[in-house]
Amino acid sequence: MRRRLATLPLTLIALLPFAAAQGAEKSTPHSTPLYDASVAQLEARMRAGTLSAVQLTQMFLKRIAAIDRAGPRLNSIIELNPDALREARRIDAARKAGKPLGPLAGIPVLLKDNIDTGDKMMTTAGSLALVGAPAATDAPLVARLRAAGAVILGKTNLSEWANYRSNHSSSGWSGRGGLTRNPYVLDRTACGSSSGSAVAVSAGLTTLAVGTETDGSLVCPGSMNGIVAIKPTLGLISRTGIVPIAHSQDTAGPMARDVADAALLLTVMAGSDPADPATKNANLHKVDYTKFLKADGLKGKRIGVVRAFADGNPAVLRVLDAAVAALRKAGAIVIDPVVIPHVDAYGKDENLTLSYEFKADLNAYLATRHGIPVKTLADVIAFNKAHAAQEMPWFGQSIMIESEARGPLTDPRYLKALAAAKRLSGPEGIDAVLQKDHLDALMAPSNGPAWVVDLVNGDRGGVSSSSPAAVAGYPDITVPAGFVHGLPLGVSFFGTKWSEPTLIEIAYGFEQATHARRDPEFLKHAPI
Repeated sequence: MRRRLATLPLTLIALLPFAAAQGAEKSTPHSTPLYDASVAQLEARMRAGTLSAVQLTQMFLKRIAAIDRAGPRLNSIIELNPDALREARRIDAARKAGKPLGPLAGIPVLLKDNIDTGDKMMTTAGSLALVGAPAATDAPLVARLRAAGAVILGKTNLSEWANYRSNHSSSGWSGRGGLTRNPYVLDRTACGSSSGSAVAVSAGLTTLAVGTETDGSLVCPGSMNGIVAIKPTLGLISRTGIVPIAHSQDTAGPMARDVADAALLLTVMAGSDPADPATKNANLHKVDYTKFLKADGLKGKRIGVVRAFADGNPAVLRVLDAAVAALRKAGAIVIDPVVIPHVDAYGKDENLTLSYEFKADLNAYLATRHGIPVKTLADVIAFNKAHAAQEMPWFGQSIMIESEARGPLTDPRYLKALAAAKRLSGPEGIDAVLQKDHLDALMAPSNGPAWVVDLVNGDRGGVSSSSPAAVAGYPDITVPAGFVHGLPLGVSFFGTKWSEPTLIEIAYGFEQATHARRDPEFLKHAPI
């Protein structure tokens, strides 16, 4: 969750193709570099026999060593999977033997370090309090990825505890992983909490990544790192085996460089899980989301523009105006502006709801883990106090302390806040404006430009449109839309529950109409 809205010199190797990948990248004079290639392009090369899963995995590992561990030192990856090459060899052997392969066969995927894997990697949410034995089993979404043939490359850094520890935190910092850097401008925030996943995708350290969101943790890092991120309908993807904040808003989601890859990853991860009651109807709504990748997906769509989220920022408004023009040119019917009712009315209810749910949900999750130093939120708080030099050099744990003091989930105060937040954000908020203006979706700036990192004072915050969809549990997709002084800006398309097919059509149509994304250049400071 993103509650509030010393750079190193750049080495030449960070900007050049890598030796291990050069041979495979020379299939044509103008071929897309492997680190920038889409799933479809990589799968075509593997089917043709000009690329293997092992070669692809080796290339990413070398690129991680050169860019993430050295060079600009993005610090996006907290742990590499020691079995990644073995997984890749298994996929290559299956392909060679003519065995059926899944849609992600041989494709590297990074996971946010709050997602359980039943392998040699730890799951820590960035906290030293969870360092110890790995989780016993894969989270269901990880099992789906493996079944689809994905190579789990490693775990990504994040805002510790998904940024649910202190109101003065800095996004992308964790006690275990340190600070993740924005690959466009290194002294700027990567946002969070899925900072490492977004940075790794943006910088070409993986093909795909998985993040999680409670409010803004997919959308904000997606926007500020110039990639596509999908925050799906609550209950489309299982949350079992994910370190939680709050069951009323938590969800995992895909992160990719384009809408097509994000839609494919969503298709693989979605589905019901008996252990997660929220996913009861997921199989009824899940479809092959790649069927909605229509170049003319904007034609005839009615889209409302929520300008209030631009907060009067001239730079954001310029990008938003250009996005509106692109929508109209591509055949969309744009209603500009529209107003979401009650959008400022449920912030306190949301915060109170999360505060109650965090203790209950985290204690339930910790009961599934063995071989780590903590079993309850109270244990985590005590651990942080005992290891303050490592865990609290920059900010404290006031949010955790506040949550620990809350009563049970039968408390009338909690139940009232939860009901109000859901009602005002969903039926009386997003749904009301969609119905009033007969809209297919809403569009708003995802966030403003990334701010300069300030570990002493914490995040500066700014423009953010994530809360209505996050609180309601509705889907939200951010797509690159433009740049301000070298910093990427995204726009978000969001709508009612289970409206992913419509939003993917719109997002893909917008992407094809604008092609706004460009690769990061690892600048030390924003150009004037």
